[in-house]
Amino acid sequence: MVESLVVAVVGPTAAGKSDLSVALCKELPGEVVNADAMQVYRGMDVGTAKITPAERLGVRHHLLDILDVTQTATVADFQRLARSAIDDCLSRQLVPVLAGGSGMYVRAILDDFEFPGTDPEVRGRLEAELEDHGSGALHAKLATIDPASALKILPSNGRRIVRALEVIEITGGPYGATLPEHTYIYPGAVQLGLDVPRPVLDERIGRRVDRMFENGFVDEVKDLLDKGLLDGVTANRALGYSQVIAMLKGELSEAEARERTAQTTRRFARRQDGWFRRDPRITWLPWDAPDLVEQALHVVRGNHPAPAGVVGVEEGARHV
Repeated sequence: MVESLVVAVVGPTAAGKSDLSVALCKELPGEVVNADAMQVYRGMDVGTAKITPAERLGVRHHLLDILDVTQTATVADFQRLARSAIDDCLSRQLVPVLAGGSGMYVRAILDDFEFPGTDPEVRGRLEAELEDHGSGALHAKLATIDPASALKILPSNGRRIVRALEVIEITGGPYGATLPEHTYIYPGAVQLGLDVPRPVLDERIGRRVDRMFENGFVDEVKDLLDKGLLDGVTANRALGYSQVIAMLKGELSEAEARERTAQTTRRFARRQDGWFRRDPRITWLPWDAPDLVEQALHVVRGNHPAPAGVVGVEEGARHV
């Protein structure tokens, strides 16, 4: 094994990343480093489909349950914490296995990715504009000066819009220009993508959402509201949580909250898939292959060509 071997298991939500990551850690051996932006929060378990202690099969997981829901972690914070966990694993001759579908987080961890600084005066002015005029107005401003970035950021995501406008003002260039080339900082990095046909993934997401509501999701949100969920900047925007909050306010029925959660999750999964498909370094594996673990190990260990059944980038792109 390469001393700097780092494995990342990526792909859309509900693809089976957690199970494959644990299985790989058992074989390599290794430890999991969470790369899901919402699973860092304590108490956000049911709604994020966080892997349970029993499902971890004794494999140590880093960066789970490290923040309260009132706290905020930037991508730069996550990069620092994840790289520290990776270095810790490597120092003990264990393989760190990143697991998660937050594409920007994965790239920030694996790639030569430096973040532009921040300017408190610029940030404060933009946040005041957000408060006074709303995210829609700022998104329109972003669309005027950096249309490509505006297409990638939802008009409702005020935090990302403010950051994009801040970077543009500080650097004098487009926000998208700050993304790095596909250059690993870990020479032995390997990325494995789980390829799930869209109809199958949509069905799996629907079943997952039903299980969430059946397994106490509403009670989880109530408990987190008591712990300040609405005071946080990030946590209350997680998939499903905003819908349940609206239900508890009487704005949606439970059936509507379920359906909207499933719809938004399916849209999110498509964006995740599209993000990862643009990275040519990812080897795509069929999510339901009976020998999935063996195929993944084959790729990780550098035995090429890839085994029969491995989905190439061009073929896998049909699901985007």
